[in-house]
Amino acid sequence: MALLLPSRSPSLLRSLPRLTHPPRASYHDYIRISTPDGGTARLPLNNPNFIGVANFRGERRYQEDFYAFAALSLDPEELRLSYKKAHNLDWVPSELPTTLARQMLFVGIYDGHGGSTVSQFCRQELHGLFENVHKSQVPEVYAWAKELGGYFRRFTGGVLSPWLDQNAESYQQELDLEARATLAFFEVDKILSEEKEAKECGATASVVFLKSLDNLGYFQSEHLALTVAHVGDTRVLLTSTEAGRVKPMTENHHAESRVESVRLRRMMGGLTTDSFGEVRWMGVLANTRCLGDLKFKPYGVTPEPEVRHMLLEGQQWSHITLISDGVSSVVSDEEISDLARGALSPKHAAERICSFAEEMGSEDNQTALVVPLAGWGKITGPDRTKELREYRRKGLEGNERHRGRWM
Repeated sequence: MALLLPSRSPSLLRSLPRLTHPPRASYHDYIRISTPDGGTARLPLNNPNFIGVANFRGERRYQEDFYAFAALSLDPEELRLSYKKAHNLDWVPSELPTTLARQMLFVGIYDGHGGSTVSQFCRQELHGLFENVHKSQVPEVYAWAKELGGYFRRFTGGVLSPWLDQNAESYQQELDLEARATLAFFEVDKILSEEKEAKECGATASVVFLKSLDNLGYFQSEHLALTVAHVGDTRVLLTSTEAGRVKPMTENHHAESRVESVRLRRMMGGLTTDSFGEVRWMGVLANTRCLGDLKFKPYGVTPEPEVRHMLLEGQQWSHITLISDGVSSVVSDEEISDLARGALSPKHAAERICSFAEEMGSEDNQTALVVPLAGWGKITGPDRTKELREYRRKGLEGNERHRGRWM
């Protein structure tokens, strides 16, 4: 059940941390869809029409952006309770074949900084951790977090608090998707806590979970549950078929942002501005939520993801785009949306996005993943940023950073 992932050298593979007792994996590199005769068919996720990927190194010596996608197998009852809580939806999993009721698409993007240990580990293990974490792990993870001290001395468990005491009545309930994602993100840090490299490097992460509530694939489904778990400044954008309008599903977790400034208000003296005018937490970090960077955890750098839910009905949504900050730092949300319209395939759309980011002077690693939805190819209205993109391109003509790789 190998996932389609970027190539890696044997020496680098050996250097990555491993789970001491790897969980039993049920995830696949294909999805199942219903067939007209009542059976199911397998569709490989590495088909560029199902998930489009572009992954450029830019001017960096090393590639620290990574990604992964897989079809997970989760308890349908847990999913039912999650959607009841998130959407007040009475979904009946028994109306679907068991394999389809359990199936959920996982798509993750990981942007490493200070090294690739954490982003590589996420690419290798996070989908499996998400599938297999159990509420019985919560007390141990909580105890580990408390031992970090500093910021986590005040940690009360957050969304994991119902499962802190195995004798409590609340412990009887199952994890919902938000709690499952939070536990998986904490498990990444706990596992990496013994790795020297993970004290000095980290990764931002955005993960998309798509659950078809009918018997169709996510790219055909007109009843689709979307959940996004996110830390840092990788981004998830949802594009509408109505004029290609963009709905951001993530917020950058920079120290000066609204959500983070409120969370960190008790941590004094952590915010500085460098000579380029960029804000850094503890004088080093751009992001105050991330995986890894373990030496900064006592100073408020948390792995707790911000989790958002949406119910996507009908064919009003064209696609979802996941991008690293090597793209979003130089290309606007609207430009990213318009670059995808008219693309021959999701892969072509991802390549156009990264090529434009590179042309606009991005020197960072650039990664884009495009996940088509039921409205793929149905965006209405004109390309609203075409003239702006042409103007920006002309403004860079003759500039040594202009690479001319427009697609």
